[in-house]
Amino acid sequence: MSQEQDTPSGPFEGPEKLLEIWFAPSPADLPGATSATDGKLGLRKVSRQIWEDMLDIVKCKVLSVVEGSEMDAYLLSESSLFVSPHRLILKTCGTTLNLLGLPRILEIAKEYASLDSVYRCFYSRKAFMFPEKQQGPHRDWNAEVQFLDNIFPGGAAYTIGKVNGDHWLLYITSPGDELSGGTAPSSPTFPRNPPAQGEGTNGVETNGSDDIKIDYTIEILMTNLSSAARSLFDTSTSSIDVPASDPTAHAIALSSSCGISDIFPRSLTTLDAYSFSPCGYSSNALIRWRDDAGGDLTKNGEGYYTIHVTPEEGWSYASFECNVPLSAVSERKGIPDLKTLILRVVDIFQPGRLTLTLFISSEENASAEEAGESAVEAAQRAFRAALTVPRGVAENGAGSSRTSFNGLYKRTDKINYEFGGYDLAFASFELRS
Repeated sequence: MSQEQDTPSGPFEGPEKLLEIWFAPSPADLPGATSATDGKLGLRKVSRQIWEDMLDIVKCKVLSVVEGSEMDAYLLSESSLFVSPHRLILKTCGTTLNLLGLPRILEIAKEYASLDSVYRCFYSRKAFMFPEKQQGPHRDWNAEVQFLDNIFPGGAAYTIGKVNGDHWLLYITSPGDELSGGTAPSSPTFPRNPPAQGEGTNGVETNGSDDIKIDYTIEILMTNLSSAARSLFDTSTSSIDVPASDPTAHAIALSSSCGISDIFPRSLTTLDAYSFSPCGYSSNALIRWRDDAGGDLTKNGEGYYTIHVTPEEGWSYASFECNVPLSAVSERKGIPDLKTLILRVVDIFQPGRLTLTLFISSEENASAEEAGESAVEAAQRAFRAALTVPRGVAENGAGSSRTSFNGLYKRTDKINYEFGGYDLAFASFELRS
């Protein structure tokens, strides 16, 4: 990925800072929601130029934009920006100043979308590889927490995992008392039972009283990528026929070649990607996982995934993040289950070490159990099955076969956490010696 802020020969900080701000529980709760057309309400009314001015504070640039049915996906020089009517996600790497963009984001929301208050805010990141290179509040977790506390009195900060090893840092706020009885942010619908005959072709369709409300984000954070995986993202030695001088076309061809394009069905995916020179890769994808996505402001039917790769030996890193609700037990007409998704991602990047987090809303967790397990325990079982149980050969997304990396790992940490309104499954793995 872009190394504009680092010396050409110096290491680049791959692990991202992830800021997520909700201004309402759903688009239907926004001012003017009843008169909106094509989902262009709330934050989606803000122009690209306004967002670019905010990103100047953060120290990154917009490379391209894809407009979906329910959100807009901005590919950045350092990671990604996703804008929904009621929610903004800013994910940046390197030495960007992610949190310094927050005050301006709040001003923009108020000035251009009449959004005067924050419903919930989340900030998270993996432990930095090179913390000494960070700037501003990002030099230290305590400084980041203090910065957020000055804006959100009553927020809570957590360290999850080994302080002297792989760990994940989280800051979270809760809705005000007047909203405490509402549903979780975004609240897409997800069937508890296998799809019934006559539902949408995507197999993740609403089904009346059997629906549960769920906000779902899976992250796979990978380091020590194999030499074969790293070489895929080195444009100086690339075997892709498309020249690296066209970074978008090269990245799309690379995505197809290595299996990224087939993590989800191509028919449901709008992919935007970029190959950096001399090395590095970023992509955003919008996934239309419900047929009527964008047709009902109370239901979420479009999600995203985003991938970012820093392939240099010595500090190689790749991240995958996705908010499409996945079953822990079975695929649904092309939408992979959690185990299959992990297999596809890990087989592409072949990491020596990885951390997985699943962050899932828990208001109705009592009814969100699969096979007698809580949602986070089902996720932990899927993590372990994907990575520690040998399976020989697994198909990659392109339909060919390659030696699977599953079964080669040992789990080094497992933690389940309960927050206000959310549950977390955290696990770390490393290659067996």
